[in-house]
Amino acid sequence: MATVLIVEDDPANILVFSKILKKRAQLDVIHTEDAEEVVQLAESGQVDLVLMDVSLAHTSYKGKPMDGIAITQMLKANEKTAHLPVILVTAHAMRGDRESFLAQSGADSYISKPVVDQQAFVDQIQSLMTPA
Repeated sequence: MATVLIVEDDPANILVFSKILKKRAQLDVIHTEDAEEVVQLAESGQVDLVLMDVSLAHTSYKGKPMDGIAITQMLKANEKTAHLPVILVTAHAMRGDRESFLAQSGADSYISKPVVDQQAFVDQIQSLMTPA
């Protein structure tokens, strides 16, 4: 079974995303907002896709504050994790943000919060996951 890593600092969003992914897509879900753990999990091969919150309030890596853009840049620059699909998730969905965030981070896709269309959310995630 495929596994999605949710990198998110809002417990309500974690709950909603987990429920949708488990119920509608029969996916396993892991959650962390710890940047070092994100990198470890990504490198371990345990995850098939990362849902990355853009604005992480409490996250740091080696003592430096980090947001989802910076963590995604790290994953995409690491040859062990560059292939891993990353979908940015953000409530900051102003015109032009999508292109800007994707260009800055190297992420594969972008979903704005709140997730209104659950099936479209699942479809977008599944379209980026390659069958194991």
